[in-house]
Amino acid sequence: MARSSSTNRAAKLAQRSGRARVRFQGGTLFPAIVAMVAVLGLATIVYARQSRPAEDSSPPTVDDHWHASYGLYLCNPESGEMEWQQLTGAKEEEDTAGQLVSDEFLATGVHSHDDGVIHWHAFTSRATGRNADLGVFLDVYGVDLSDSELRFPDDQLSGATYKEDDTKCGDQDGSLRVQAWDSYQNTGEGITYTANFNDIRMTKNSMVYTIAFAPDDVVLPMPPEAQNLPALGAADSGGTEDPAAATTGSSAPASTAPGSTAPVSTAPASSAPPGTTGATTQPSG
Repeated sequence: MARSSSTNRAAKLAQRSGRARVRFQGGTLFPAIVAMVAVLGLATIVYARQSRPAEDSSPPTVDDHWHASYGLYLCNPESGEMEWQQLTGAKEEEDTAGQLVSDEFLATGVHSHDDGVIHWHAFTSRATGRNADLGVFLDVYGVDLSDSELRFPDDQLSGATYKEDDTKCGDQDGSLRVQAWDSYQNTGEGITYTANFNDIRMTKNSMVYTIAFAPDDVVLPMPPEAQNLPALGAADSGGTEDPAAATTGSSAPASTAPGSTAPVSTAPASSAPPGTTGATTQPSG
């Protein structure tokens, strides 16, 4: 009789264990939290994909071949006389395997030909759209330009350095400025930049840049070669000068004493929109 009772008790225990349910600790709270986290994660992924910035297709593109005039307008630290300088070398040298030696030129397609012209035919997105700025050109030649210092590598201008509060222009203090014009035909004063020089954009063909270290009272002119930009650009492209683009008139002199005012250019009337000249600007990048 005792054996039968034990058997019945064991059968009841087995039956109960078969009906046992597994519960999450804390009831339904934990699975609700898991579901909420999953939903939030999915929503974040969808938002990130929808809010990605559109691909930059603004000019210049890899299909453009632009030319800009540039010049280095630097004071002689001893005499104070203003002198025009240029960067040297085309950066097209190749090694024995036929590969370009200059990594920066290889990556950007931006350089000069000892002609005072920036040749902008971008190889990659590093030199297109919003990435097209003055810093790209200077990096190809190893030139460091900050808000207070202009430093050249040993193979450019003998490694000269122009530093505010340190380098003098004769007996005057000098400061860094960049003057930019939207066209070599612009007879206005251009736009004066006093900071963030590397971020100054290249937004169209035939722009002009004067990179200067000079006393504050020196007016910054266009480089002497600016008026020859159509012919120089055509020569680089293997064509001939477009007569409609040619201009007549005097260019800035090669030297201007500190404190003097450069002569007014007699180039054709400005094609720049109203309000783009005579301003002092710090590019926002």
